[in-house]
Amino acid sequence: MRLLAVLAVALATLLAPAAGGPVPKQDSSRKKLLLVSFDGFRWDYDQDVSTPHLDSMAREGVKARYMTPAFITITSPCHFTLVTGKYIENHGVVHNMFYNTTNKMKLPYHPTLGIDRWWDNGSLPIWITAQKQGLRTGSFFYPGGNVTYQGMTVTQSRKEGALHNYKNETEWRANIDTVMRWFTEDNLDLVTLYFGEPDSTGHKFGPESQQRKDMVAQVDRTVGYLRDRIWKSGLADRLNLIITSDHGMATVNKTGTLVEFHRFPDFSFKDIDFELLDYGPSGMLVPKPGMMDKVYNALKNAHPHLHVYKKEDFPQALHYANNPRITPLVMYTDSGYVIHGRLNVQTNKGEHGFRNDLMDMKTIFRAVGPNFKRGLQVEPFESIHVYELMCKLLGIVPEANDGQLSTLLPTLTSGCSGSALLPGGRLPSVTVTGLLVAVILLAKVA
Repeated sequence: MRLLAVLAVALATLLAPAAGGPVPKQDSSRKKLLLVSFDGFRWDYDQDVSTPHLDSMAREGVKARYMTPAFITITSPCHFTLVTGKYIENHGVVHNMFYNTTNKMKLPYHPTLGIDRWWDNGSLPIWITAQKQGLRTGSFFYPGGNVTYQGMTVTQSRKEGALHNYKNETEWRANIDTVMRWFTEDNLDLVTLYFGEPDSTGHKFGPESQQRKDMVAQVDRTVGYLRDRIWKSGLADRLNLIITSDHGMATVNKTGTLVEFHRFPDFSFKDIDFELLDYGPSGMLVPKPGMMDKVYNALKNAHPHLHVYKKEDFPQALHYANNPRITPLVMYTDSGYVIHGRLNVQTNKGEHGFRNDLMDMKTIFRAVGPNFKRGLQVEPFESIHVYELMCKLLGIVPEANDGQLSTLLPTLTSGCSGSALLPGGRLPSVTVTGLLVAVILLAKVA
C-alpha cells in the first residue's frame, strides 16, 4: 500500500504542470538543429571537385561513406522520409505529383507543394511533432513544410515559387541569413532548409558535366558561408548542423533503345483508364476494367530494361507499393533509361528515380555541432534513420517510424543525453500513461 501511495503522489506531481497551462518557457541550454538538403547531391560529387568546406565538416564532425535514400528516389517522397523516418509506402507521399485516379487529375511539382491532403495523410513530420512538445520550428523551401497537418502549421515557413531560380548564389546567402534570424531572433529550435541544386544542373547537363562540377563548387562555398554565419550568430556551441540530400543522379542513355510505350506493338492506351508516365524511370497505370491481364502481358516483356509488376508482386524490399495511392500496375527502368509515354518528351541528360540500391542514387550525409563526434566516418545507412537521430538531438519523443536510433547513435557524443523531458520538465504523455497503468495494476494487486 505504501508503494501504491508513493506512485499516486508521483503521478499527480507529473501531471500538475501540464494540466491546461501554457507551454512553459524554453530551456536556454537546449541545443538547436538545422537540417540542410542540397537536392540531387550524389554521394561522390565531392571526389572530382575541390570541396574544402564539406571536407572541413568531415574533419570536425561526422561523414557517412554514403546514405541510401528511400525508393522511389525523387524529391518529395525522399524528403518526407527524412522528416518522418518512414518508408514511402508508409508515409504516403508516393510521388512529386499530386494525382487522382478517379477524376484523372494530375498536378506538377510546385502546385503539389501546397496541397494539404497530399501531405497530411496520417504521418506527422518532425516539425509538427516538435511543436506539439513545446518547440518552435521552421521550414525554408523544404518540401512538405508549407501545409497544414492535423490543423497545425509550421511556426515559420517559406515556399518557393513556380518560376524560382534555383541557381542564384546571392539568394542562397540571403536565405541563410533569414534562417539565422529565425534561430537568434525568433528562437526557433529546428529549421529545415532546402536548395534545389545541384539537382537542376544535373538534370540539364548531366552528372558528369563541367556545369555540374561548377555547381558543386557553389554548394561548397555556400556551406562555408553557412558555417561562418553560424559562428558569427553566436550559435556554434548551440546548433547542430546536418547536411544531406534526397537522392543522387544518373546519366540518361540516349544511344540505346528507348523505352517508348507508344511504340510497343501489343500495348494500347485505349486499354488504360489512368497513366502516370513521362516522369523519369518510373510509371504507374490503371487498366480499364477487365483489361489488367492484357495490359500486363503486353508490357512485361516489351523492353529489356523495363520492369513491370502487378502491385501485389512489386519487390517488398523497395517498401513502395503497399499503399492505397499506388496503382494496380507499377514499373521502373534500369539505370540510364527513362519512360516515354504517348510522346517522347524527356530531354534531360541526367535523371533520378531509379532503384535505391544503385550507387548513382546514393547521396551524402555530413553532420557537425556540439553533440556530434569529431572526425568520424560511418558506414552507409538508410535515410529512414535520420529522423530518430534528429528527435534525439531535440530531446523529443518520436512518432512511430521505420528507423532505429541505434543506427546513428554512435555519431553522438556521450554528452548528448536526448532527455525525453519536455520544456518545463514535463514528461511526455506516453510516459505518464505508463505510470498511470502501473498505479492501476498495483491497486488491483493491493
